[in-house]
Amino acid sequence: MSDEAPVARAIGVKNVKTAELHQNPHNPRLLFDRVNMDPLEDSIGRVGILVPLTVYKEKKTGRYIILDGQRRWMCAQAVNLPTVPVNEVEEPTLVQNIVTMFQIHKLRLDWELMPTALKLELLMHEVNDKSVSRLAALTGLDQAMVVRCKKLLSFPKKYQDMMLDANPDKRIKADFFIELYPVLHDRQIKQYDWFKPSSFTEAMLEKHKVKKLKAVTEFRYVKQQLNNSVKARKTVVMGRRLKEFAEDTSLTIAHLELVTIKTATTALKISKAAKELYDAVEDIDTDEYYGETDMWGTLEKLSTLIRARLKQLGRRIDK
Repeated sequence: MSDEAPVARAIGVKNVKTAELHQNPHNPRLLFDRVNMDPLEDSIGRVGILVPLTVYKEKKTGRYIILDGQRRWMCAQAVNLPTVPVNEVEEPTLVQNIVTMFQIHKLRLDWELMPTALKLELLMHEVNDKSVSRLAALTGLDQAMVVRCKKLLSFPKKYQDMMLDANPDKRIKADFFIELYPVLHDRQIKQYDWFKPSSFTEAMLEKHKVKKLKAVTEFRYVKQQLNNSVKARKTVVMGRRLKEFAEDTSLTIAHLELVTIKTATTALKISKAAKELYDAVEDIDTDEYYGETDMWGTLEKLSTLIRARLKQLGRRIDK
């Protein structure tokens, strides 16, 4: 991985004609939904732009390219603002450009994940590195998000395009494909001669469209039942049910139920015990129990174990 500086050096603040600015082709954020733009446009129309945009001047063309502030620029165009304040920085390299934009936008949670994944893919190609930990360190994204992006990149372009639809009502959320990923890559499901990833994905999209999936998290239940079928030696039964589930749009997730009584009972017990423990720990006065080293040690071990199990499930673990 290159050791080049990840950010561009500042030059100074100035006013630039709105028409002279151009969007950045490497902005990880590609989708700007109208409903989120209206309040900003109203504010800019009344008081102008208070926070300067971050831009650089492209040596090849002489154009000003936006690093940060594309929404402000779009709103300035909409209200016919003649000039906008900008903070100019040196022209970055391609890697610096992408990394700078990741650093600028990493705390903004309102952009879709697929555009981020596409820019991460370009960055991986430029630095010739696919390491999750190193990409996370370079971009400022957490490792879980890098993993999620790489999962999205494994899907064919037609599905990536569904996540990039300009119409938010038609757009398929990235979470749909992220939750589906473990099912498509399950070792058992790949053993069924009828299974084809593309056909199964299309079937699940249709179920999602007609609302036979209550939530995309139901794919976790599919994965659970596949695991249970192996343990219970009922893979043939599961294969038949899963095939029927995929082919019949009217069937819900309940058609796959193969859970054993033992599993259901244990899950109920753990859920009840976890709630009781949560309530007990929440009520603890840390000063009063400061010296209870055995208790704190056990809780720390439990926390580590729970995080390990969540990681095995592919669940995102917030720091």
